[in-house]
Amino acid sequence: MIIKGKSAVITGAGSGIGQAVAMELADRGVGAVGLVDSSESVINVARAINDRMERPVAEAIIGDVTDSAFRSRAFDLICSKYGVPSICIPAAGVSLDQPAVQMDEQTGRAVIYPLDKFREVAEINLIAPAAWALETIARIAEDRHGRGLKGWNPDEGIQGTIIFLGAVSSHGNTGQLAYTAAKSGLEGVASTLAKEAINFGVRCAVIHPGYTDTPMTRALGEEYIQKNILPYTQLRRLIAPSEIADAIYFLICNSAVSGQLWADAGWHPQS
Repeated sequence: MIIKGKSAVITGAGSGIGQAVAMELADRGVGAVGLVDSSESVINVARAINDRMERPVAEAIIGDVTDSAFRSRAFDLICSKYGVPSICIPAAGVSLDQPAVQMDEQTGRAVIYPLDKFREVAEINLIAPAAWALETIARIAEDRHGRGLKGWNPDEGIQGTIIFLGAVSSHGNTGQLAYTAAKSGLEGVASTLAKEAINFGVRCAVIHPGYTDTPMTRALGEEYIQKNILPYTQLRRLIAPSEIADAIYFLICNSAVSGQLWADAGWHPQS
């Protein structure tokens, strides 16, 4: 898939991997990119991208990625100004780590992972990415129908690509019950959409980043990083967001690559 001139939408674009992917696509010649984030920091990201380009490329869109009305408005804006997005990277995420069950030694009671936290993690990391992907596929399908096109023909070339962000902890990781469940669920979403969305010429894949130098990873604390991450990483350092962005670009452009790509720097969950 050639990205030049195409439009894209990226959630979680205000920092971390989402921001790095936005910059990567802009540098690679994408026509336009909608930068979606709940934080106003995404405005600075869009400004930084546009300052280095010869023309405005990035559009900051601030809102809650779990809100269906906001999602529709965001797509309406992108479609009206730049055309139907051909690329969707739903990168917004949250972890909210806590042991599944732990004993309170003072009360003698077991503390269970709060279900409201579980629902929040699933909503942001699983349901929202699926919803943004479905909206992308639907917009492409409607656009094709409006142009009198029916079933996709390979001679047309790939019409769209969706890359979900999984995680190395999708295989299970201590303290990440909800996060692991959500990221594992994305594998099922992607494998199912890969079978269905190709009818409209849309590919779906998952990238599983290892521990990357993002605010989410840094929030774990330096002690945790030094003790539980770096010793088990072949690179002996956190992965740079730009390295994950480069891998995502590869997934977008190489249509022969399907399924999942592990960009974990050799890190695996420890017992």
